[in-house]
Amino acid sequence: MDMTSVVALRFTGPAPVMAQTFEEIYAEQLDYVWHSLRRLGVDDRDREDLAHDVFLVVYRRLASYDPACSLRAWLFGIAYRVVADHRRRARVKREVLDDTVEAVAPPPAHADRELVLRALTTLDLERRAVFILHDLDGQSIPEIARVIDAPENTLYSHLSRARRDFAAAVKKLRGGVP
Repeated sequence: MDMTSVVALRFTGPAPVMAQTFEEIYAEQLDYVWHSLRRLGVDDRDREDLAHDVFLVVYRRLASYDPACSLRAWLFGIAYRVVADHRRRARVKREVLDDTVEAVAPPPAHADRELVLRALTTLDLERRAVFILHDLDGQSIPEIARVIDAPENTLYSHLSRARRDFAAAVKKLRGGVP
């Protein structure tokens, strides 16, 4: 067998088979996508639409999903791109909202979660994505590099700066108390 045949055999094997259906992924991962969008800074009024956009992409690309990659990391990568696209479009179109409804303070039990979410909003999207995937979701930098399609060294730099900026934001939000 010559080298051409070996190469052809190696690349013509069957595509990886997804163990779950789209419906199962949707049912099991909707909460994760919803919370990921929130952590990426998506407003409450836009979250439902963007969650649907994420799952439209999932539906279209499910056949190309590589099971070697964590499903949650793959979903987060899709959510990250959907949010980035949404922000680019939002720069062009501005929506005026009626602010007649008074804001309600979150219950004390949610104070820490709200503090984290507010601190996350101070990070730019790229750093926030790396911080969330690595420090909150426990993904490795090589895994994140595959999902976000960015060099690992850049991601390590983003993570370091995100940690520093996040700590400063938390301190500021607490009134200077670390």
